[in-house]
Amino acid sequence: MGKTEMPVIQILPSLLASDFGHLAAGCRAAEEAGADALHLDVMDGHFVPNLTMGPDVVRVAHRTVKIPLSVHLMCTHPAVLLDAFLEAGSDLVLVHVEAHDDPHPMLEKIRSKGRRAGVVLNPETPAMAAWDYVEHVDEILLMTVHPGFGGQAFLEHVLPKISEIRDRAPYLDLSVDGGITVETAEAAARAGANAFIAGTSLYRAANMQAEVKAMRARCEKGFAER
Repeated sequence: MGKTEMPVIQILPSLLASDFGHLAAGCRAAEEAGADALHLDVMDGHFVPNLTMGPDVVRVAHRTVKIPLSVHLMCTHPAVLLDAFLEAGSDLVLVHVEAHDDPHPMLEKIRSKGRRAGVVLNPETPAMAAWDYVEHVDEILLMTVHPGFGGQAFLEHVLPKISEIRDRAPYLDLSVDGGITVETAEAAARAGANAFIAGTSLYRAANMQAEVKAMRARCEKGFAER
């Protein structure tokens, strides 16, 4: 990829944990809290047993905030939906290696549109499943819960996989999603993650800005000391 700079710590509130009756306010809350980007979970009710948001939600976020939009397609056939989400304003699109569609054409299309592309690995999927994509992505997302619902506990057995992928791809953004709190984010940072997607812990915090700041500080320290 020709990328040589070291990854920087990024904090991404997950819009799924916001009040869907006030979507624009939820988007603004993330931006005003100092988040680096906003994460949107798209679930199709088939790949995971939940149904969440479509391209119109991405459009709301796109016209509401200036921070990048990270869109995670938890879908059996993401290729069918890809164009709609690109047109809606996604800045990064993440697709699962476990999906039925081959990620490679999707990754090529995403990057041809000038957007960032990434793949996602479920907790039980081994690190080696990412090796075919390392040269074709800007980010690898490791699920630290089983995808589908918020509020689950962080799965510590994913930590060695984070380290394995970081050692193989030192310059890629490596993100984690699921059960992310200040404490679990620091553990993931020490393993090699640099981007942290947090829903419940940020949107339910008494002060999201203070929580983002605390998470960033702990993750910077952990990543630097790994």
